Amino acid sequence: MNNSAKIAELRHSLARYGLPPDRAPVPLRHAGADAVLGGGLRPGALHEVFAQGWSGGGFAVLLAMLAAGSKPFFWVRPDYEALEFGPVSPRGLAELGGDPGNLILVRTRNAGDALSAAADILACPHVGALLLELGGQPKCLDLVASRRLSFLAGESGASVIALREGAQEEPSSALTRWQAASAPSRADDDDWGNPVFDARLTRHRLGGLGQFLMHWNPEHGCFDTADIGAVAAAPAHRQAYQEERVAI
Repeated sequence: MNNSAKIAELRHSLARYGLPPDRAPVPLRHAGADAVLGGGLRPGALHEVFAQGWSGGGFAVLLAMLAAGSKPFFWVRPDYEALEFGPVSPRGLAELGGDPGNLILVRTRNAGDALSAAADILACPHVGALLLELGGQPKCLDLVASRRLSFLAGESGASVIALREGAQEEPSSALTRWQAASAPSRADDDDWGNPVFDARLTRHRLGGLGQFLMHWNPEHGCFDTADIGAVAAAPAHRQAYQEERVAI
């Protein structure tokens, strides 16, 4: 067996057991979050974002944009989510620093069709990231379905961001799980119109956890540290941010 075949077999085995292959992480450019994540968001894995309120879903969109880079970014939405949260605005995506030309929006009748569409998309080459938007607690999204998504993500190398709106945490094979909500801008911040998120990393299969205040910079297309409140240390006996960033 040659080296290429051995590497392919190893990647297949890692994906089978829910472990991400050794791919270079995508930096979020937030020092604290990147430190805990081991350099950034791991591609070829399933990541969950539980949105707290209407604006928390924006955090999942930005993660997907970062993960996709210059490759196509697929957004799969059942009809109910589109009606509940409104249509996707290409202009809004551009104002956040994204490229609307890279976005491919897929509408489905229900959650089951959304999962089927996600599987078909991940079987295609050159997919940068997949944002799967599912509200509530659909029965089709069980532990088996999440394991399949993780396996397909590992096989394709694309990042899968599962945006959960109005949902409760439940067992899954996700590599990371985030609780995201909007946060206020500082009164003296010149970029007060840019999004700021209170993002809690509540699950990380490869490292520690933490809570971060993350300011999105549309000009550079990345997160900056937002010093506007207290930040909790990761419960893994290590800090999730630089010490000078802590608000006492």
